[in-house]
Amino acid sequence: MHGERMWRTLRLFTILSAVKRTQYYKDKKIFHSMGENCLIMDRIVPLYARLISLGNNVQIASNVHFNTHDITHVMLNNRESILARGGGKFCERVGCIEIGDNVFIGAGTSINYDVKIGSNVIIGACSLITKDIPDNCVAAGVPARVIESFDEYLEKRMKCSDDIVSGNEAISQETETRYWRKFEYGRRK
Repeated sequence: MHGERMWRTLRLFTILSAVKRTQYYKDKKIFHSMGENCLIMDRIVPLYARLISLGNNVQIASNVHFNTHDITHVMLNNRESILARGGGKFCERVGCIEIGDNVFIGAGTSINYDVKIGSNVIIGACSLITKDIPDNCVAAGVPARVIESFDEYLEKRMKCSDDIVSGNEAISQETETRYWRKFEYGRRK
């Protein structure tokens, strides 16, 4: 990591709040574009971050990797059989990543270059995005594939009623016991 990117990454590590880190990304214009109501958990500025565009209401969990490039050219340029033939002139491949509006990207996901993620999309944790993801869907896997529509997911979530308050790291003993009973009951089916 060199110069400004390293400095920005070091600065991000000193900002404890994800909301404040996201504001730092926006204030410093680190990405090509960044919409309103975004949240980025990561503290590492991606290489070629100006090739990444985020829409409105994009939520990015921890350890999401934006792969705006590949480095196979290094291996190819150093391969003895290619060098013997006078080779060694392979270039780095670089491309853009575009993310639409109302998108959640789960923890541990990798997004390759030349990919567009549509609007109203949920990406499951630890997915590998190698091709475009259309609007209005839930996608997951390695490589990621569409597993259901956004509306199907929304319908399931509307039926769910939890008593855990978002942002509160503690739960009551009663809630803990209820969730463990629910978990164990689900295993007996």
